[in-house]
Amino acid sequence: MTRRAATRTGTGTGAGTGTGTGGTPATRLLAEHGVPHRVHPYAHDPGSTVGYGLEAAAVLGVEPEQVFKTLVATVDGDLWVAVVPVSGQLDLKALAHAAGGRRAVLADPAAAERATGYVVGGISPLAQRRALPTVLDETVWLYDEVYVSGGRRGLDVSLPPADLVALTGARVADIARPGRP
Repeated sequence: MTRRAATRTGTGTGAGTGTGTGGTPATRLLAEHGVPHRVHPYAHDPGSTVGYGLEAAAVLGVEPEQVFKTLVATVDGDLWVAVVPVSGQLDLKALAHAAGGRRAVLADPAAAERATGYVVGGISPLAQRRALPTVLDETVWLYDEVYVSGGRRGLDVSLPPADLVALTGARVADIARPGRP
């Protein structure tokens, strides 16, 4: 059985945009700010073994380098968000350097969920419960449109990278390395 993905374009609230009252905090934020974006719901397979981001790229028919995953890490004891392509992995030393710290480790999943208000596999860099400092990988500038989680498993949103940087207040740095996702 083939899984299908639907795409809706939105810049406001209401039917068809995925950003009305039934949306997620991330989609509502995009609508509130009038950011041009597209909403990409898809049928998430709980049995998938490829990882949430690679699953999204495959189902949506997008290159994995254009789909970004949101990770939460601890840099010198403080929580930070790192956004990197799903085709690679986070370079923790580079994140620590970009954050002005000395040591970074991935945060405990429960701590990530508490801080962001999203579940692992659906953590969006947008409209998190707690505004955490964010670093986006510099490859974000290679695309006119990038894909990030829309705030739940099985939902991605695509938007211009400049809007993603502006809405998250992110620093942009070389924090990803190629390799096993």
